[in-house]
Amino acid sequence: MSTTTTLITGIGSLVTNDPGQGAGPLGLLTDAAVVVDGGTVAWVGPAADAPAADERFDAGGRALLPGFVDSHAHLVFAGDRTAEFNARMSGQAYSAGGIRTTVAATRAASDAELEANLARFVREAVRQGTTTIECKSGYGLTVEDEARALRIAAGYTPETTYLGAHVVAPEYAEDPAGYVELVTGEMLDACAPHARWVDVFCEKGAFDGEQARAVLMAGIEKGLTPRVHANQLTYGPGVQLAVELGAASADHCTHLTDEDVAALAGSATVATLLPGAEFSTRAEYPSGRRLLDAGAVVALSTDCNPGSSFTSSMAFCVAVAVREMGMTPDEAVWAATAGGARALRRGDVGTVAVGSRADLLLLDAPSHVHLAYRPGVPLTAAVWRAGVREV
Repeated sequence: MSTTTTLITGIGSLVTNDPGQGAGPLGLLTDAAVVVDGGTVAWVGPAADAPAADERFDAGGRALLPGFVDSHAHLVFAGDRTAEFNARMSGQAYSAGGIRTTVAATRAASDAELEANLARFVREAVRQGTTTIECKSGYGLTVEDEARALRIAAGYTPETTYLGAHVVAPEYAEDPAGYVELVTGEMLDACAPHARWVDVFCEKGAFDGEQARAVLMAGIEKGLTPRVHANQLTYGPGVQLAVELGAASADHCTHLTDEDVAALAGSATVATLLPGAEFSTRAEYPSGRRLLDAGAVVALSTDCNPGSSFTSSMAFCVAVAVREMGMTPDEAVWAATAGGARALRRGDVGTVAVGSRADLLLLDAPSHVHLAYRPGVPLTAAVWRAGVREV
């Protein structure tokens, strides 16, 4: 089957995330070109050396990056929590209990309503440069509702996560052990065929360390790979549990002991930081600098959800990470692209290299630094997903 090749030339600054291609950890190239063949990158190098192609696209001296990899999002839901946000911004503290408001609305929604909402948020993310997105269940908390959430999500991304252990379902409020039994039994059986990952909110007000361990171990036995909502609201066992069980990522990592940092730095578990959550709850930001200096791998993600981080903008997360979390622009861009790919254990995205998926973001700016330098400005000029231009 023949494919059309496209030469993207006139790239002023190219982030490859391949130090073998160019300068620094971002593998930066100037005056560069990329050839896309079907859905993959076929050639990368100086524009003067670019081979011929069927079609040509002139980047006009602008910056080209790998598409953003958003490795933590909650997009299958219904309802709105504007009132909760307004109250929080008026002085009320955030707690995990607000999730139950979305659970009620999600249960009442039809499949078509949930899918339409998901599709809208995926389109919104793509318009802002996100080309790979993870999607969790967690707003149904019944066997049927969790399974349908994952079935719907699987139509839009292969990165689907079973999060039946988001909070204890309201009908099990007096029997949390019974809910853990459901999550690790009948609900897991229904959801595992539609999921790649298993996750748990290991936090005061959600699931303690032993409950979280039971959930993750059950998922592992079903062939799912663990991820953990860890150490968001308080210090706790989440990070240590994630590292012990070989989780792909420990997400949030807001409250870390020195032992937690050392554990992450000495493991393959990625520390996924979610600055939108701290921004939206007026909470303390995690320290990206502390983790990076210790040698941990750091990813950035949106945590897009209707309660505590209602943003789909990875560019916003990059800007906040630079301003509030001690990260350099280069580190934040790497974390939002290659870091997210590491958190999803993907080698085909997050880079611009021969053989990688042709997921590309062209900025209306000469450098990737503008993502932090010009916060809030819509800088997306073009987006390709698997070689197909979508923006």
